[in-house]
Amino acid sequence: MSTDIRTRWLRGVRAPGARIRLVCFPHAGGAAGHFHDWAALTPPEIEVMAVQYPGRQDRLADPCPTTMDELADTVTKVLLHERADDRPLALFGHSMGASVAYEVARRLEEVPGLALTRLFVSGRARPRVPQEEPPRPAPTDSEILDRVRLLDPAGAAVYEEPELRPFIMPALRADFGLLAAYRPARLHRLRTPVTVCGGDRDPGCAVEELTSWSDVTTQEPDIRVFEGGHFYLTPRKAELLGVITEQLS
Repeated sequence: MSTDIRTRWLRGVRAPGARIRLVCFPHAGGAAGHFHDWAALTPPEIEVMAVQYPGRQDRLADPCPTTMDELADTVTKVLLHERADDRPLALFGHSMGASVAYEVARRLEEVPGLALTRLFVSGRARPRVPQEEPPRPAPTDSEILDRVRLLDPAGAAVYEEPELRPFIMPALRADFGLLAAYRPARLHRLRTPVTVCGGDRDPGCAVEELTSWSDVTTQEPDIRVFEGGHFYLTPRKAELLGVITEQLS
């Protein structure tokens, strides 16, 4: 019988016979539940976990991280603490989650004896250093909602509900503020292979921007383009998971 993985930071379904653990990082304003059915759609050799950021759903009372370093440092410590075996890890991050996964990946590469097999990044260009793009002020709620409507027209409807806004805006506000300030001092080239995924009609990350990840890996990234917009991974879930399964096999 499978058992749930449910800690403050990690959610998923335990897969005792798995040979690799896939850790998923949600988009800004998103939650671990976005990946709730991935375990059922991947082979038992892959154990799927998702990160539950603070400030949302059952972590509504937990303060949101204010910097990328704070978030990535904490998630890295959690992953190392939760390792009950030497199973290798793979990371998948979508949108904001791509940046978080990259930062966690470079921290994990510094851990002796830890096997990080692949980083999957989705729907986002590689991080920008301050010389390329200075940090920006945190966006206003109006600017945030305009961005959400652009990237996720269907899902943005929930933010139009006045009674829900006090519960869902704080996390979204914190995530967008974190991203506005996030500018690593320099780019770290990962030894881990990188697969870059994106939608062919993503208004937030054009297909040409996906190649930017070649600047943060010692290997040529594998770029996969799917039909759809910023949240292509919902209608193209089976296709995306097919790629992930193939590359983790």
